Amino acid sequence: MDRIDLLRIFIRVAESGSFTHAADTLQMPRSTVSTAVQELENRLGTRLLSRTTRSVRPTEDGRRFHQNALRLLADFEEAENQFRLHSTETRGHVKVNLPGRIGRLIVAPALPAFLDRYPGLDIELGMTDRSVNLAEDGTDCVLRVGPLRDSSLIGRKLGMLPVFNVASPAYLARYGTPRTPEDLPDHQAVLYASPSTGRIEEWEWEKDGREESMPLRGRVTVNSAEGAVACCLAGLGLAQLPAYDVLPHIHRGELVDVLPQWRPGPLPMTLLYPHRKHLSRRLEVFTEWLAGLLNTHCFPDEAAA
Repeated sequence: MDRIDLLRIFIRVAESGSFTHAADTLQMPRSTVSTAVQELENRLGTRLLSRTTRSVRPTEDGRRFHQNALRLLADFEEAENQFRLHSTETRGHVKVNLPGRIGRLIVAPALPAFLDRYPGLDIELGMTDRSVNLAEDGTDCVLRVGPLRDSSLIGRKLGMLPVFNVASPAYLARYGTPRTPEDLPDHQAVLYASPSTGRIEEWEWEKDGREESMPLRGRVTVNSAEGAVACCLAGLGLAQLPAYDVLPHIHRGELVDVLPQWRPGPLPMTLLYPHRKHLSRRLEVFTEWLAGLLNTHCFPDEAAA
């Protein structure tokens, strides 16, 4: 096995903390992964990983070598790709994770044209709203919508996603159209409960540069965007939903944009990578395409320019 492959395998084991998990994400037999790490340790003359029955952890030498290995692998991939003058020659595998509805509504429909343009690239597309550990899953990048928690990952802000206040024509015919936030206590909302905490979100809006909110009444509570869209279309109440979820329905007359002057603040969209000095050419190509695609569904972020 060549040295570059040994580096890739060691990095995956060190970051995932498991030979089995690393083997699964690399699509290799576990025995091959174990042998590769042993070969690398023999080449270097030091033990890189401390193995127990429950976990695998880098030794002190392993932690230092891990940083060197990341740099060496990034430099190799950069050197390997700088001579590929034509975009169609970019090759490799990109594993990305996206929020479910962005993946289904925006990215998946546009993928055929991207794959036709880059015949040497394969995309492993994860679509889930759960938090993803890039190192453990072997994921190259993950898109997150909303404020970020403290993260050791590198972030690239792609833009700000508008959020609309919407209701169905049937709901408005029955309950009337709110004109200001003061009208909201007389209305029903499709309530949204956070899947992670169970907390019901309040109705939010911006006024004079300040964020304001209030709890609303509602007879239906959901814990997914798909549920909120379905219930809003059914006339069960007002809802606050991202642009990509509601614009097609607004254009078809199935939902109505209400209280446009009192929308909540837009949500930041951030692409996160592991700590690396350089992005591989294949990842760079994919993320540039993704950024351009998402830009058609969000307002440009002035601060990111």
